[in-house]
Amino acid sequence: MLNTLSLNRRSARTGRTRFGAAAGLAIGGATLAGGLLLAGCSGSSAASGTAASGTAASAPSAAALPVVGQATSGASSVPGSSAGVGTTVKLAPASDIIYTAQLSVRAQNVGTAVDQAAQIAEGAGGYVSNETTSADPDHPSQATATIQLKIPVASYPATLGQLAGRLGTQLSLQEQAQDVTEQVADVTSQVTSYEAAIAQLRALLSHAGSVGDLLSVQNQINNEESALEAMQAQQRALSHETSYATVTLTIIGPKAKPVVHRPKAPPSLAGGLGAGWHALKVSVSWTLAFFGAIAPFAAIAAIAGYIIFRGRRRLTRRRPAPSPGAPEN
Repeated sequence: MLNTLSLNRRSARTGRTRFGAAAGLAIGGATLAGGLLLAGCSGSSAASGTAASGTAASAPSAAALPVVGQATSGASSVPGSSAGVGTTVKLAPASDIIYTAQLSVRAQNVGTAVDQAAQIAEGAGGYVSNETTSADPDHPSQATATIQLKIPVASYPATLGQLAGRLGTQLSLQEQAQDVTEQVADVTSQVTSYEAAIAQLRALLSHAGSVGDLLSVQNQINNEESALEAMQAQQRALSHETSYATVTLTIIGPKAKPVVHRPKAPPSLAGGLGAGWHALKVSVSWTLAFFGAIAPFAAIAAIAGYIIFRGRRRLTRRRPAPSPGAPEN
């Protein structure tokens, strides 16, 4: 009986000891995990604060950035930077624009003005692309000339001003600007696509097995190369048009009539009625002219027909009619 009680007491003590040890281990583990979590949060907060402060210290404020198109001078507003050093701002790519102009000038000597215009264009880096001159030796004051100048876009405004002011008296000036940025981007994209397709077809050509496959791939390559050459030609033309402005210069003599470039009026009801009436008059005139041209031939044909008709009737009347009782042969 005593042995039984002592064994029960020992087992109870052992159970309480094990339970206490497990509880201590659980509490210690939870404490350790909490400490590590707090340390990690504080470390990340400190790191983010350090990075933010470093970024704010290294990047200048928005007010310190210079305005695009203005020169920066004087001391910099960023602390620690040297005087006279500004922040460089990258400009957006310029649009692709085609510039054209029509200029009319009255000059004392048309030939001299033409030579001077060519010199102005060549001095700006351009050239004369077309020239037409009309002159009468007996009336030199009525001479006219039309030249087409290609001028680099960078010097286009200044050169146009020289042409308008140095050659003579300006009569008229018209300028146009056409934005072809989307067209240039589309052509460039198509050129890139054709080049990639040709590269893939050539890689496929090296792995083609039969003669039929070789011929088929080669035909596709030829078609793609033809399309690529057409796109490249269009790309070069667009590049030239956007790089050089076109100025059509008309120079007239002192007594020559000025050439008036009137803009086209939009269609209207009055314009449609006028065009219809003009077309009706032209049609009636041509119809009457046609009838007038064929009238002599028609009169001669009518007279000849009438004579033939009368002659046949006379012959018919003179021919005797057969008697009813005459025997038949």
